[in-house]
Amino acid sequence: MSSPSATLTLWAASWLAGDSAPDDVIDALQQWAPMHLVGAVDAATALSTDLAWPGVQDGAAPILLRLVRRCTDTSGALRLVLPAAGDVRGLPAGTDFARAALDAGEGVIVGEPGEPGIGLVPVVEGPDVLRWSVHSIANVPPLVEHTGLGEAEYAMREAIRDAAQALLQLSSVQTGHADGDPRRRIAEALDDRAHHRYPDSLPTRALRILDSADQVATILEVAEHDSPTEAPSASSAAAREELLRPLWSAVRTARMAAVSASARAAHRA
Repeated sequence: MSSPSATLTLWAASWLAGDSAPDDVIDALQQWAPMHLVGAVDAATALSTDLAWPGVQDGAAPILLRLVRRCTDTSGALRLVLPAAGDVRGLPAGTDFARAALDAGEGVIVGEPGEPGIGLVPVVEGPDVLRWSVHSIANVPPLVEHTGLGEAEYAMREAIRDAAQALLQLSSVQTGHADGDPRRRIAEALDDRAHHRYPDSLPTRALRILDSADQVATILEVAEHDSPTEAPSASSAAAREELLRPLWSAVRTARMAAVSASARAAHRA
């Protein structure tokens, strides 16, 4: 699993569809941190969601499930967003939620397009603490694009090849890394991701796409962290960014497509 937002989206959709129990969602979220806090970002949001204000509440997972249930009757109204600089697809423009999700690189939109909803953004507050900020969204934006699973799967096959080539290209101009063999670091990172479970109801093709996206993301993370012993020049840093940016975009697109398709499949079941 790539992020707490993806975990919540997939497991809450499975729960809404009757395929998972609330405890399954809670157990999956606790793989990210043993303590989850939740708090509204302002007094108006606290009033509309029955959250305490100001401050935060412990035991966030059951509260998040209550909020999800209140804001939607369908698992299809749960949407994962993975924004990055220059890529703000799916965010409600000009909102506090959009800014918070962009800072965090992730978030969950709950609600039907065109209707009021909420946005959830997780932020790590310590080695064992994850805080979920709850934002009001006056008008849930429509889906701006739809990437099919076939397209996403093909893109990930291409991205695995391109990411491996990028790692080789970047490594060829570097003098070594203190952590040793990049293949070992990739294997260790993938093993760490494997500790996060997916719902049994997840479509097989979506699972393949998410696994491939994890593989690409791990290769890219190793490539980014394998820095030369001397600070790179501005031109080499720009070249690295140009090389990796489209691959990161492909990873985000594939993850959102797989999670969205899984939520829709759960709703139809």
